[in-house]
Amino acid sequence: MAQSSPFFNRWLSQIGPDTAFDVFTDLIDDAAVFVVDADSRILFWSSGAERMFGLGSEKVLGVPCHEALGCHAAPNAAELAAQGLIKAQPVTLQRPGDKAMACRRTARAFFDAAGEFAGAIELLQADTGEVPVTPSRTDVESFHGIVSRDPVMKEAIRIIRNVAETDATVLIRGESGTGKELVARALHRESQRRNQPFLAINCAALTPSLLESELFGHVKGAFTGAVRDHPGVFQQANGGTLFLDEVAELPLELQAKLLRVLQERSFMPVGSDRAVTVDVRIIGATHRALREEVKAGRFREDLMYRLRVVPLFLPPLRERRQDVSHLLWLYIDQHNRQGPRHIETIAPGAMRRLLDYAWPGNVRELQNVIEYAFAVGRGTELTLEDLPPEFREGPPATLSALAMPLRPARRHDEAELIREALQVTGGNLEEAARICGMSRATFWRKRKKYQLT
Repeated sequence: MAQSSPFFNRWLSQIGPDTAFDVFTDLIDDAAVFVVDADSRILFWSSGAERMFGLGSEKVLGVPCHEALGCHAAPNAAELAAQGLIKAQPVTLQRPGDKAMACRRTARAFFDAAGEFAGAIELLQADTGEVPVTPSRTDVESFHGIVSRDPVMKEAIRIIRNVAETDATVLIRGESGTGKELVARALHRESQRRNQPFLAINCAALTPSLLESELFGHVKGAFTGAVRDHPGVFQQANGGTLFLDEVAELPLELQAKLLRVLQERSFMPVGSDRAVTVDVRIIGATHRALREEVKAGRFREDLMYRLRVVPLFLPPLRERRQDVSHLLWLYIDQHNRQGPRHIETIAPGAMRRLLDYAWPGNVRELQNVIEYAFAVGRGTELTLEDLPPEFREGPPATLSALAMPLRPARRHDEAELIREALQVTGGNLEEAARICGMSRATFWRKRKKYQLT
């Protein structure tokens, strides 16, 4: 953080802050510097901006930024309020004469005493050449539909890439809606089995008798209604991959049969006296802790070890706060391409509720919320009224305050704020200090003061 001497404010008051700011921006003659208010109206327009865009201040002051500059694919005020700081964001602008101009946008948001977005200082620098550019986030990992900026998710993607090259059995742990089947399909598509079948079955969706028949098949006459032989999913997936979702819900008697398949690659269809041999890669998934299920006597310990050769944990969306804004716009863009509604902005109140929400249904719930908004709303702005009822009822949660850098803390309990910041960042002191708006040294001192580890 920049430092100044105690005499700086006195000097600044002597020459006038407006004069100092004007002179400072004139020194940046190869870029446009401007200031916007909470509604994105331009309040200040540097001489460098006049030269860069050929627009005098009398034409842009008081005009919303997107109207004055013809911004395309630039983060709006609500997203800037959420991020606090944008560095070198690619944007496409429209200069007089309809000539497209590729720029890099750097912006710093400011907030009032109540923590509300109050405006920003922005800087635009022209890219080499004058061709449109597509905005991208170099810190975003995208892999077979799995999209994240979160370090834990990036590590999971790295493991998926490596494990996919083998036939190791994988156990995916995560809450409902975190993308467990998406991961299973990614493992299959990256493996040597990619041209063979991929089948999925939910072990919690069927009764034990039906589940046994679906998994291992049955022969004609095995039970009432078995009028013909039926190959189970193990046979159907032979040579490929079988995804057993909610594998912790398997009845104990079927767990023994699954263990045999994993050990011997063979099993007996229901009603048959002949073993069937298969070559299937097993990927399991559960929202439960299998070790706890073993302690409770609901799951076989030997099967647990067979399934969790490579354990993989998917964090819930509430622990991936930096992904929420990116995923929102990702799904908005997908719906924009489908029509008929086209959303270009998110109202600040709606964005605040979306970022503050705890997302108990994780990514699947976020997708559903965007689909709801496109179904019930109209116009180019997503408003609070476009969101499901739970977003409009009661005060918003405080989770997003921890995910919004540079936003002043609204909480009176400083110790609780520090404790939650440490929890959200997994103990990363530098990131936790940034979330709390403190220097690393101040954060370390306060952490010691409150005896927080």
